[in-house]
Amino acid sequence: MHSLVTVFGIGGRPVLPDVPEARRSPFPNPFEERRPTGLALAAGEALLAELRRGRVADDTESAALDEPGSGRMFGVLAVETPCGQLGFLRGFSGKHGDRWNVRGFVPPLFDVAERERIERDGQADIDALDASLQALARSEELATARSAAEEFEGRYTCESDALRANHIENRRLRREQRRAGTADAALLEKLARRSCADKTERRRLKERTLRERSQVLGPLVKLERRLAAFERLRDYLLRRTQRRVHAAYRVANARGETRELRDLYGKRFPPSGAGDCAAPKLLGYAHANGLRPIALAEFWFGAAPLAGGRMSGVYYRACRTKCGPLLPFMLEGVEVESLEPYSPPATNRLDIRVVFEDERLVVIDKPSGLLSVPSSNVKITDSATVRLRALKPSVEGPLFVHRLDMDTSGLLIAAMDPQAHANLQRQFATRRIEKRYVAWLEGEVEGDEGTIDLAVRGDRDDRPRQIHDPVNGKRAVTHWRVIERRAGRTRIELRPVTGRTHQLRIHAAHHLGLGAPIVGDNLYGRGGERLMLHAEMLRLRHPGSNEFVTIESPAPF
Repeated sequence: MHSLVTVFGIGGRPVLPDVPEARRSPFPNPFEERRPTGLALAAGEALLAELRRGRVADDTESAALDEPGSGRMFGVLAVETPCGQLGFLRGFSGKHGDRWNVRGFVPPLFDVAERERIERDGQADIDALDASLQALARSEELATARSAAEEFEGRYTCESDALRANHIENRRLRREQRRAGTADAALLEKLARRSCADKTERRRLKERTLRERSQVLGPLVKLERRLAAFERLRDYLLRRTQRRVHAAYRVANARGETRELRDLYGKRFPPSGAGDCAAPKLLGYAHANGLRPIALAEFWFGAAPLAGGRMSGVYYRACRTKCGPLLPFMLEGVEVESLEPYSPPATNRLDIRVVFEDERLVVIDKPSGLLSVPSSNVKITDSATVRLRALKPSVEGPLFVHRLDMDTSGLLIAAMDPQAHANLQRQFATRRIEKRYVAWLEGEVEGDEGTIDLAVRGDRDDRPRQIHDPVNGKRAVTHWRVIERRAGRTRIELRPVTGRTHQLRIHAAHHLGLGAPIVGDNLYGRGGERLMLHAEMLRLRHPGSNEFVTIESPAPF
């Protein structure tokens, strides 16, 4: 028996679940957004229990995973051994601490000693180049050239400003003399000559400046070109080292075929960390040791990522950016379930309710599970827009002025004419429409009220999720107030100032926000029957009367 395989039901190990079809069922698609079941769930819960007891392995504690930014993805792979036993493998993404290999977990897809040699040699070249780059950047020659350039530009600016001021004054005097109407032919000719002289003076300054700039800036341009060449060479050495690292990966499928890691990503350079996730490590070990993969599960454990988007103990599907090109090849030779196409929820129970209506606008209460606007997926034909058009067939142009997530319920504003639509859009754009949401959060929130200011952007590695990014994200601001605390949950009022995608869901779940995801959030929390988030109040100026209108619809939970 393989030393890394934990066999179900032996010596206090996890009991084999009652899954008579486990040996014959297709491998569950790793990109399916659903909680694992059967063998994969039993294995995942067994590993989670070990981690919660404070141990990653016999010689490694899990406490370090609770440090900010130190949590990571763990995975289990249910397998069948050559002798017919059912068990599972353990894996983790990247390194644990500074170690690629941890006892009891599958190794990476490369030889650690070989990778360390490649990175050591590559780093030596980069260090030597960095020394040359720093020497040039700190050289007296470069400092002198930059100082001369700054002195020249300052002198030119002063001279140019003085000349411009003199010419402006000359133009003012000429305009006054012409307006006076007393100028004779001789004076007019003199004024014309003065104007020509000013133009000649400007031209000569420009020509002289170009000559001098070439002489003064020439040495600086050469030095900065050398700096840029060093930077380009450094980028080249980094990518060359990374290509050598990629070539060290052993990527195989169940048929015994192998491919180089970078070949699986086509023309795209493999993203950072490609091949280091738990799933490819687990499959690589299984293929190399004659173990038949049965089911996979991956979950996050420890502190949430600094960008947010993960909760400890929650299962997640494989990431598409890193693992999307990799896992399909590694699973060739294994019967894999086809990815289930999205099917919209039953819509016969999702009736829209009109809360307010007049000749200029209509406000509806959108149920959870119904899209606000039509989807790009041709299989999804239903939406609040489709339903409202059926009720208002004579209305032309766009209807809804804003949107709610499919999983969010509550108030949506629709305009009944183009002028009303433009008016309401301006109110949203200038943040003059007041919005109030209510939500149930998982966990006890500290404090009674406050403001969250966390910039967000799309997660390029795992769309449609959003993440907190203080550098490249867009500012997102939310005011909040606790309404009720009950049974380990918190009912809260949310007043968004901005309207970023998933803003309230991220601000609730992120550890720098409220640190408590919205109940039923399948992207940032644990999922559930529905997302407990409802848009319950809107306050706006009516596009016809310009008077304030407040519209409310209590949450159904």
